[in-house]
Amino acid sequence: MPSFVENINRLNDEKTRKLFKTLYGDCANVIDAQIDRYKGDVKRYGELFSQDDDIEIFSTPGRTEIGGNHTDHNHGKVLAAGVDLDSVGIAAKTDDNIIKVYSKGYDTPFVVDISDLDVVEEEKGTTNALIRGVAAGIKERGYTIGGFNAYMDSRVLPGSGLSSSASIEVLLGTMMGYLYNDGTIDAKELAMIGQYAENKHFGKPCGLMDQMACAVGGFVNIDFKEANRPIVNKIDFDFASRGYSLLVVDTGGNHSDLTADYAAVPEEMKAVARALGGDVCREFSMDQLIGNIKRLRTEVGDRAILRAMHFFSENERVDRQVEALEQGDFDRFLDLILQSGSSSWRWLQNCYATHNPEEQGITLALALTEQFVMEHGYKAAYRVHGGGFAGTMQAFLPNEGIKAYISLMEQIFGEDCVTVLGIRPHGTLKI
Repeated sequence: MPSFVENINRLNDEKTRKLFKTLYGDCANVIDAQIDRYKGDVKRYGELFSQDDDIEIFSTPGRTEIGGNHTDHNHGKVLAAGVDLDSVGIAAKTDDNIIKVYSKGYDTPFVVDISDLDVVEEEKGTTNALIRGVAAGIKERGYTIGGFNAYMDSRVLPGSGLSSSASIEVLLGTMMGYLYNDGTIDAKELAMIGQYAENKHFGKPCGLMDQMACAVGGFVNIDFKEANRPIVNKIDFDFASRGYSLLVVDTGGNHSDLTADYAAVPEEMKAVARALGGDVCREFSMDQLIGNIKRLRTEVGDRAILRAMHFFSENERVDRQVEALEQGDFDRFLDLILQSGSSSWRWLQNCYATHNPEEQGITLALALTEQFVMEHGYKAAYRVHGGGFAGTMQAFLPNEGIKAYISLMEQIFGEDCVTVLGIRPHGTLKI
């Protein structure tokens, strides 16, 4: 492995600048800032551990969901993309079974003894649970595990809707994949290991879309019909060439009490599937749902039916979104994004939590965006982003409107509430 000094020097070479151009955009100032960031992370590792360690440097993107809102957990289809906000890890092997991770912004490390890979109930909901879960998932798949020291610097902030936990899970798996397995764990496996860690050890019943988009990168169309063997296809499309940008608006809100809201979405969809004689909604069709609604209303309730209706319409819409991108029909793509947002708002009902109706940041942001677009006559699209209930919304706006839009949103939701994103063509990797 490269020495500490060699890694610092490598960050200055032309090969690294070329790679960073694909990861963070072609602005020289941005690339310089990222190089300085990585150098700072390497030096911080040396301060926390040792400059004599044989370190490796890793990066895992966050993700943005573009289509397929809450479809993956019922074996549906999604359209997602890796973004240029990422989690960086500096790591080195140790000769024991202890994983010690410092994270930027935290004074004390996360320390896990992976000699014990059983689920620890009191760890659920913590970073320690993710670390133990990733190690357990790697071992269950027949790969080698071991201890390591690491320093992580994530710009995929919690609550941003860009999947901070998935980015960290995939980063942890990537570090162990290279430190102990010569990089032989492929991106799909890393994604499934991350989901396993979050489901079983962390205790959150998430689908696989977030981890898969972080692991694979670029525009990604994923079909989860066979959940253990998802079909993953990258799509070659450049938003920037259309004179548009992708924006995510952080509307605030507290995610800490929303676990039950998130869990209810897949469970209600699956309740409909069970009532129809199966396990997940992917096994059925909208026509079958409509034909059984009278009975289903009594058995599962109206909201579950509406959420299943969202699944069927959204699942079909992903195919049309992919087709529009592949055909270069950007106007139709934007129309389909609007349809997706409408379905999430009205049928899926994940724009606010019903137990706290006074707080509707996402719904308010969507209404303000709709008003802004109408006033300016823009061709645009907007929708809830990610899991929903609190947090972020997404907008596709022409570049000439971005400055005024950011000004409007900052008046309501605070300074720096809007993030302008780039699409990163690479998934998780060793730098």
